[in-house]
Amino acid sequence: MPTLQNLKQRADTLLWRTDLKRCPIWKALGVRIARMVIVVIRDLADGQLTLRAMSLVYTTLLSMVPLLAVSFSVLKAFGVHNQIEPVLLNLLAPLGERGIEVSNRIIEFVDNIKAGLLGSVGLAFLIYTVVSLLQKVERSFNFTWHVTHHRPFSQRFSDYLSVILIGPVLVFSAIGITASVMSTSVVQTLASIQPFGAIIEYASRLVPYILIIAAFTFIYIFIPNTKVRIRSALVGALIAGVLWETTGWIFASFVVSSTKYTVIYSTFATLIVFMIWLYLSWLILLVGASIAFYHQHPEFISLRGENLRLSSRLKDKVALLLMAIIGQAFHRNQSPRSAEAMAQYLNLPTDIVEAVLGTLQSHNIITATDAVPVAFLPTRPLEHISVQEVLEAVRAADESVALNLQTLPIQPSVDRVFETLHQAQEHALNECSVRDLVGDIHQVDQATRTPGT
Repeated sequence: MPTLQNLKQRADTLLWRTDLKRCPIWKALGVRIARMVIVVIRDLADGQLTLRAMSLVYTTLLSMVPLLAVSFSVLKAFGVHNQIEPVLLNLLAPLGERGIEVSNRIIEFVDNIKAGLLGSVGLAFLIYTVVSLLQKVERSFNFTWHVTHHRPFSQRFSDYLSVILIGPVLVFSAIGITASVMSTSVVQTLASIQPFGAIIEYASRLVPYILIIAAFTFIYIFIPNTKVRIRSALVGALIAGVLWETTGWIFASFVVSSTKYTVIYSTFATLIVFMIWLYLSWLILLVGASIAFYHQHPEFISLRGENLRLSSRLKDKVALLLMAIIGQAFHRNQSPRSAEAMAQYLNLPTDIVEAVLGTLQSHNIITATDAVPVAFLPTRPLEHISVQEVLEAVRAADESVALNLQTLPIQPSVDRVFETLHQAQEHALNECSVRDLVGDIHQVDQATRTPGT
C-alpha cells in the first residue's frame, strides 16, 4: 500500500515534472489549472496579498468619500448623479440592512462636500486623497506583477485623473444603456414568448457578472505599470468576478446570521462588517491580479515560490545572451527587444532579466527607448563594445563605495592570483566584441517581440 510520502512524490511528479507539450490537451489543461491554484494559494499563505488588502482597506476608508465626491461632481454635469446611490447599494448588497445604513451615511458625507466652501487648498487636498488611493492600488498591483518602477508623477497624475473623470461616466453609461435595452418594447415582447423569455431572464441575471468582469478587466489592464495582455486580464477578471459575486452571496448569509455581533459591538458592528467586506473585496481583486500575472508569465509558476538569485557565472552568461539578442536586432535593423520578450526567450523571470539590463544600462552599454513597453538598444556600434566590458559590468554590479575591491585588505599572494585571472581573461577576450556574439544566436520568437515588429 503506498505511503503518504509516496503519494506526495507522485503528485509532485505529476504536477511539476510533467512535460505538458507531450500530454493530451485535457491533461495539460488540468495540470496548468492545478499549478495555478497551488501558486495562488502559496501567495496567500505568504501573507503579502492579505497584508496589502488590509492596507487598502484603511486607505479606502479615508478616500472613499473624496472619490465619490469627485465622481458625483462629474456625473452631475451629465445629469446622472442620482444613479450613484443605487450602484453603491448594489456594491454593498452583501451587507444587507447594514449596507443601506452605510450607503446612506456615505451619500450624506458626499452631499456635505461643497467645492465652493472647500477653497482651493481643500479642493487640492481632496484630489490628492483620491490620487493617493489609486497610487496605493498601483503599488499593490505592481508588487503582484513584479514591477519595481512606478509611473512618473506627471503621468500618474494625468492617468489617474482621466480614470476618475471619465471612468464614472462610462460605467453609468453602460448601466443606463443596459437598462434601456432591457426595457425596450422589442425585448418586452420577446420576454413574453418562450423560450426567449427564459433566455432573457437568465441573461439579465448575468448582467451584474458581465459588468463586474468588464470593470475588473479594465483595472487589470490599466493599473499595473506594465503591458498586460487583454486575454490574461480577462482570465483574471473572469475568476475574480465570479468569486466576488459568489463571496457576496456567502457574506450576505453570514451577515443575516450574525445578530450576536450587534449585541457585542453595538453601533460598531456596522463599521466592522463594512471593513470585513472591503477586505474581502480587495483580496479578491488582488487574487485576480495574481491569476492574470501567472497566466501571462507561466515561467513564474515553475519556480514554486523559490527566491531565485543568479550565480556569478549565470550572470555572465545571461548578460552575454542579452547583449547578443539586443545586438542581433540592432545589427539586422529590426525593432528593439523588450525585457519581457527576452525573458520569455531565455525562460527566465522578467525581474531577473530587468536587473541585469539595469546593470548594463547603468554602465552605458545599452540604453532604453521611449516605447511602451520599454525596449533596449546598444549605446554604440557593436564592434566598439567588448565582451570584457560587459563581463566587468555585471561582476561589479553589487559593489558600492562602502564595499569594493579597494576596501578589502591587501594580501599579496591572493592579489597575484586575482590579477593573473583578470589578465588571462583580458588576453583571451582581447579581440572579442558583441558583434562576434550576434552571428549564431537564434531568432527571438515573433510573438514575443515588442509590438510594432
